[in-house]
Amino acid sequence: MKSTLKKAGYNKVHKQMNDVFLQFTAKVVFLIIMMYSINLFFAGHYTPGGGFVGGLLCAASIILLLVAFDRKIIGDMLKVDFRTIIYIGLAIAIVVPGLLFLFGEPFFTHQHTYIHLPVFGEIPIHTAMFFDLGVYLTVAGATVLIIILLAAGELGGKK
Repeated sequence: MKSTLKKAGYNKVHKQMNDVFLQFTAKVVFLIIMMYSINLFFAGHYTPGGGFVGGLLCAASIILLLVAFDRKIIGDMLKVDFRTIIYIGLAIAIVVPGLLFLFGEPFFTHQHTYIHLPVFGEIPIHTAMFFDLGVYLTVAGATVLIIILLAAGELGGKK
């Protein structure tokens, strides 16, 4: 019986079935983790969380996809250069306090205002949210880039 299954390629079929389950589960869990990451990002001003923790969860969800699929497929799905994400995040995190400093405020003093949106009504906008966005992008990009570069080193330098 075993030899018949081996001749029929059962081991190969079984591995492919596991990959399908892993890939489907990874896609669903990716969306759940990303939604929670965004929730932590927005809730971080009033409760624990914010840009750093949200960025780590965002990176963890992308790394989960990298485990389930290979890097080429993820590169096709997420057409993102993580170095550029890091640069944009650093620029936002430096420009926001820098602009406030140019307007005569101490460097990390944040300002807030309220804007009116038709469906949501008045919502507060803090400059800390934009600073956290820079931290979120920097942490997520740097973490994913580090994991990709470490994995490329393990595979003999193939990126």
